[in-house]
Amino acid sequence: MTTTTHPTAWAALADHLRHLGTRAVFALPGDDMALLGELERAADIRVVLCRDQRNAVFMATGYALTTGRPGVCVIGKGPALTNALTGVLEARSAAAPLLLIADGTRLDRLGTGAFQELDQLTAVRPYAKWAVRVDHADRLPAALDKATALAVNGTPGPVYVELAEQIAAEPVTRNGPWRPATPQRPGPDPDALAATAERLAAAERPLLLVGGGARHRNAGRRIEQLAERLGAGLFTTASGRGTVAEDHPLYCGVSGLYTVAPADALWQETDLVIALGSRLEETATFGWPEDASQLPVIQAVVDEAGLAMERPGAHVLGDAGRIVDGWTELLADHRPRGAWPERIRTVRAALARRAADRAEEAAKRVPDGAVPVADVLAALDRAVPADRVLVQENGLQDMWSYYFPHYALAVGGGSVVPSEQTPLGFGAAAAVGVRLAEPAGRPVVAVVGDGAFNLFRSELPTLADAGVAVLYVVLDNGGYGWLQSNLDRVSGPASRFAFTAARRSGNEGLADAHGFDHVRVTSPAELPAALTAAWRRVSAGTTAIVEVAVALEDTPPGMAESAGDFPVREPSAALG
Repeated sequence: MTTTTHPTAWAALADHLRHLGTRAVFALPGDDMALLGELERAADIRVVLCRDQRNAVFMATGYALTTGRPGVCVIGKGPALTNALTGVLEARSAAAPLLLIADGTRLDRLGTGAFQELDQLTAVRPYAKWAVRVDHADRLPAALDKATALAVNGTPGPVYVELAEQIAAEPVTRNGPWRPATPQRPGPDPDALAATAERLAAAERPLLLVGGGARHRNAGRRIEQLAERLGAGLFTTASGRGTVAEDHPLYCGVSGLYTVAPADALWQETDLVIALGSRLEETATFGWPEDASQLPVIQAVVDEAGLAMERPGAHVLGDAGRIVDGWTELLADHRPRGAWPERIRTVRAALARRAADRAEEAAKRVPDGAVPVADVLAALDRAVPADRVLVQENGLQDMWSYYFPHYALAVGGGSVVPSEQTPLGFGAAAAVGVRLAEPAGRPVVAVVGDGAFNLFRSELPTLADAGVAVLYVVLDNGGYGWLQSNLDRVSGPASRFAFTAARRSGNEGLADAHGFDHVRVTSPAELPAALTAAWRRVSAGTTAIVEVAVALEDTPPGMAESAGDFPVREPSAALG
């Protein structure tokens, strides 16, 4: 057995990153710069030096969701870790493979009030999939191998490795090569697969819901082929978007909160939901029949922690792609029954017509000096190549992009969204990681609210230093529109409190200071030229910010008013 000795712990870590095929590291390191010294010699690994630890983790999460490989983030200790915890929470909820490396107080100073001392393992364990502190140099290789295996296997997630300060300069010997970092794809239990296949075959009005757990698992369009064999309507969760082709005649949009009439009727009519790679969170099931006993679910997830048992049905555990292949083989002779596939196609066509009506109705509510969000999405579709990746937030106006077909992914298009946690600023920062994960020529566009962009814009120097080119479309409603709409519902226009205000954003000066393009758009007529020029600059390698004035009255489709976490849907009579 061959042994390898690295001169320091940081040298061992740098070698492990090369083994992983890491192309980018997102970092705001502590006072020890030894890792950066090691990465000076790793020209194939880009290091993005961030201004805020939370944003660094968001960027690494965007990278991980795009590639399916571990995103890597390096931080210091104490408050550096607590600043990063929101990002770790998001990575866990998004099932993103993430390797978070942190400094730790040296062993002989624990409990002495050492500088930035914190029980970091206790702080991070509720959010991480696995956490370890390495106090002895000889244990570092095993810790890194295990962390990587846990990050990418099962339900992916964030792992945390803390390097105690006393081992930083010590030599590290590993016995044998680093372990393979490729995720294993467990096959389903044959009996569970067969039993669930029988349920699929018996369904007369099935719907196939594709979640984030199916990302990177749709080789050969196997999921669409299963839907065709079953005659099942296709929906995705928000995080599953980009997995299946949205131009498919059986595709009807994003499930739950983002399903509006007439597509919502399918969820009342179906006799079986096949949930593929979804944990069935609240946003994905919002608007389903209130009587849970009336809607059976066959849930296919990679491990038991993702199971939801609130509805009748069954489950099968395993890799989403292998489960789909197994069902397809068992159902080789199956053909769709009755008029259900035609019903789905009819609903899809009606949804397109209703979307056009909704966009026209919304435009009438928008005052002069503002732009309808539907117009923004349409102009973006025309200005930027169809293979773009859209990175989103989850505020009031930017939610429009979740509603199919107001925004529809073209063949080859991609999508990255926040998880159920929806931390403000995630999309704006994650777009940096997405940009570095994607090929140079593929467009990356972030559609974000002004509140989210304000939290992110301390990273504009990071974009400039890293030479990252992203098109930011900032929807400016004057602040926190969702909170303002909830306040208006409670207090009315006379409230002494406000979450929005009509004031200059200051983004123009910041953009100019960092060499970025900036334009503010206040009328629909200005949009096409502004977006076309901005994309031209981005394609030439410069970040551009298109700031669009939007109105609080321009609420997302099907939304009558906000009501806390979730909106009140339009009355059925208004839906036509």
